[in-house]
Amino acid sequence: MKKHIYLTLLIALMSTFAWAQNNYDVSKIPDQLKQDAVAVVRNEQKNFDVKSIGSAQYDYKTAITIINKAGERFSNMVIGYDKFSSIYGVKATIYDANGKKIKDYKSADIKDESASDGFSIYNDNRVKYLNFSNTTFPYTIEYSYSQDFKGILDYPSWQDLKGFGVSVEQSSYTVQTAKGITFRFITNNGLKTDSLKNSDKTKYVWKSENRPAIGSEPLSSGLSDVSNWVLASSNDFEFDGTKGNLNNWKDFGMWFHKLNEGGNVLPETLKAKVQSLTKDAANTKEKIRILYNYLQQNTRYVSIQLGIGGFKPILAEKVAQVNYGDCKALSNYMKAMLNEAGIHSNLVLIGNDMPSLNKNFASNRQSNHMILCVPQKNDTLFLECTSQYKPMGFIGYSNSDRDVLLITENGGKVVRTNTYNAKDNYQIRKTKIDIDDSGLANIAIRTNYGNAQFEDNFSLLLKEPSEQRKSIISNNDIPGAELIGFKIEQADKTIPIMTDEINFKTNQLFTKGGEKLFLTLNQTNRKESAPAKVNNRKTHFSVPYSYNDQDEISFTLPKGYAVEFMPKDIDISSEFGSYTAKFLVKDNIITYVRTQTMNNSKYPPEKYNEYVDFYKKIYQADKLKAVLTKI
Repeated sequence: MKKHIYLTLLIALMSTFAWAQNNYDVSKIPDQLKQDAVAVVRNEQKNFDVKSIGSAQYDYKTAITIINKAGERFSNMVIGYDKFSSIYGVKATIYDANGKKIKDYKSADIKDESASDGFSIYNDNRVKYLNFSNTTFPYTIEYSYSQDFKGILDYPSWQDLKGFGVSVEQSSYTVQTAKGITFRFITNNGLKTDSLKNSDKTKYVWKSENRPAIGSEPLSSGLSDVSNWVLASSNDFEFDGTKGNLNNWKDFGMWFHKLNEGGNVLPETLKAKVQSLTKDAANTKEKIRILYNYLQQNTRYVSIQLGIGGFKPILAEKVAQVNYGDCKALSNYMKAMLNEAGIHSNLVLIGNDMPSLNKNFASNRQSNHMILCVPQKNDTLFLECTSQYKPMGFIGYSNSDRDVLLITENGGKVVRTNTYNAKDNYQIRKTKIDIDDSGLANIAIRTNYGNAQFEDNFSLLLKEPSEQRKSIISNNDIPGAELIGFKIEQADKTIPIMTDEINFKTNQLFTKGGEKLFLTLNQTNRKESAPAKVNNRKTHFSVPYSYNDQDEISFTLPKGYAVEFMPKDIDISSEFGSYTAKFLVKDNIITYVRTQTMNNSKYPPEKYNEYVDFYKKIYQADKLKAVLTKI
């Protein structure tokens, strides 16, 4: 009898515990986790069970409360898989604000479709997808699934904060390995690692609890500095019939090098073409330029993600036949042509628009792109082989100034790409404004853009004239300006410089105050607003890239007017950059010269309000006016 009572109590307690675990009543969320939150992770459990170097089981479960409409971006279930993994046991449920179940989703509700990225012509990646929808906020979504892997190159990563405006009640990550399986991991400073080892298994656990949301912060460099995170990687691995090692970058580079052995052989007709194209070249650099131009004119970029093809370049011979390829294929194709011309080069794995590789921790997740490196005696060229327009040697600011993996016959080697400093990333503008006696101003603007600023404006070159016109008009800040004509060109295709020449006219340059005329001196490159200060900022910040703007504007004044007031010269300096404005009056001509230089460093959050103060000084300086009076 007692045994029966104990059993009944145990079942009741277990039921109560299960209910408590799934009690998604929004009122139960601590107030500090609701502050600044658009969503709250109620519970997340990520478990990776490594059974051998080539097989593993991944179990995932999460529940997220969507607080308001801004949090709807977190109300989707997206599960990726490919031919090396299988998904099963998918469950999904939605609850109302009181934690009452609204619906259990069925298999028929879950879409299974190609993970098309819009430009991959071959792609065996797929997703299981479910969009939870509810018209009343808040609500909670819950889903779980299991995934078996056959072939492991990556271990899952983990970060507790999923985005700005998302708080966390509890989140955990567990990696369990079979006897004899080793792996490596790194974490943020201060995150505790719990480990348990027995005769057959070793388990590592990381946890996070009660993490308040961080509201979106301007110029943020991301949440990695304030999140708990784990980056894990295999040591020995098996993937798609190949074996490799990720102990270090040298070993990973060796695996990658072996994938391409024999893959850069050209057909005889292309070998002859290479020899013909380069036979009269004056030097090695000229040969590289000729072959790079040939690549751009005769191939196009497509994405190919098929099994090992996500890592192994398509044969150069195949690219020669079809005239297309992904970043790996086109880089390898260019390498093969250079080899035929007697020029050594190396494939490079890079994280496009990602942080530098961690020199001391090798993992596949740190790269997403491939370029080509051509070492020279006095210079090293990096070639972006997917672009039909970029000048030779210009790889763009999303690839610049970062550690990358050079693939050599002896393995991988970490090297650094080109750095484009502020003086390289320039915008140099000269403006002439002639004002006649009626107040009509004829404005001629000529601007040169270099490197990163060339890259930012280059898309304008590719537009139709009608679209160019619309873009110029929409980006113009001169009051009442009418566009008269324009010309946009890249005169020398071999260098990252473009020029535009634009003509406006307007009769609204002056504002009147009695008998006086007020003239804003910066007409072409003003800061129109200043950012607000952020108290208790949490994240680091930076500007997108270092740059230098130089503006010179000359005003030819109408007859009968003299300058009554002219601002004094301005010089502002800080660790974030520098700004100068100079004002000169000679005869009836006002000359205004403005220079702004910004530094692309990563700054700690406590520096942000100092940055705002610096920016506000520039904003105020850009509004300065001259005062004219009638004579």
